[in-house]
Amino acid sequence: MSNFAEIKDGVVQRVIVAEQDFINSGVVGDSFNWVQTSYNHNFRKQFAGKGYTYDKTDDVFIAPQIYPSWNLDSNHDWQPPTPRPDGKYEWNEDAESWDAIE
Repeated sequence: MSNFAEIKDGVVQRVIVAEQDFINSGVVGDSFNWVQTSYNHNFRKQFAGKGYTYDKTDDVFIAPQIYPSWNLDSNHDWQPPTPRPDGKYEWNEDAESWDAIE
């Protein structure tokens, strides 16, 4: 069995476990709307989840944006405007900075 993500307008709608023959049968809609995803992250960067986007050009799934101020890097990872300091910190979106955790 494999995991498949249903893609609509570049966004993952749902993920199911199925055989390729089942996807190809049309029972769950057009097979072209389904992209295999790897639970073990063996391909397409990461396991797809509902709300993830699928970048067809780079053939990767991208997690939803974590915070509005964060940007997607060339590896398709969300990065904060300033690097996280060493230690225990959490992101403060209002201040766009890292707050130490006691």
